[in-house]
Amino acid sequence: LLLPFLCFLSPASAGKLLVIPLEGSHWLSMKEVLAELSKRGHKIVVAAPENKIHIDSSDFYDMKTYPVPFKKGDMEANRHSSIAKLFTEERFLVRFWNILEGIRKSATMFEGACRSLLYNKELMKSIADSNFDAVFTDPLSPCGQILALHFSIPTVFFLRGIPCAIDVHAAQSPDPPSYIPRMFSQNTDHMTFSQRVKNFLISLSESFSCSVAFSPFEALASEFLGRPMTMTQLLSHGSVWLKRVDFVFEYPMPIMPNMVFIGGINCAKKKGLSQ
Repeated sequence: LLLPFLCFLSPASAGKLLVIPLEGSHWLSMKEVLAELSKRGHKIVVAAPENKIHIDSSDFYDMKTYPVPFKKGDMEANRHSSIAKLFTEERFLVRFWNILEGIRKSATMFEGACRSLLYNKELMKSIADSNFDAVFTDPLSPCGQILALHFSIPTVFFLRGIPCAIDVHAAQSPDPPSYIPRMFSQNTDHMTFSQRVKNFLISLSESFSCSVAFSPFEALASEFLGRPMTMTQLLSHGSVWLKRVDFVFEYPMPIMPNMVFIGGINCAKKKGLSQ
């Protein structure tokens, strides 16, 4: 009986997608997906700051820009500084603190851009009138998810990862610190006892480090949505997680059914994207 019933269902149709991108390599990977979605008939609208670096106009999506309280040069300087800190060979605590400071500066800049978007009445009205079917965004900057909750639109996340394993916790995946290496620890999934202790201590420090990095977004989300909101609560409403990782390069980890590994999507390829 099920098979004849399924024959009466209509095939999936094209929809309207609102894209809230993140600059740099995040966007370069995302653009590949947007090109493929456009070929399949989806209407795509990209909302981006006026002072953008890599996010460009294209024939396969409509671009809507909004003014932000910083210059393009400020964003480029912050990006170069953050990249330089990632590749230093200093001691762990020094490197950790420098990276944290870079994340704090980036978060302040992204929060300012997000605030400019959320309180842009003309653009918000345009988004409300467009009746989008989904929001496609990188949750490292949760502005897209704030919009999705405000307009009650499903969210598809496109990401590499989020510090403090916020993405893992938001998706309700198991994340035991005695087995899952912490970011910046340089541990693998095969750890000695001392490495497990170090891993555990790093996990205890994450509440402090990520409160520094993401508290501006939590305050903005709580203010705009009218209710207290943490990063984990905010991202827990995501429908699908497209993660740019692959077990070929990553340590084994538990994942949830709505998490899909798409590592290598931004690499040179001879055939089109899989379904």
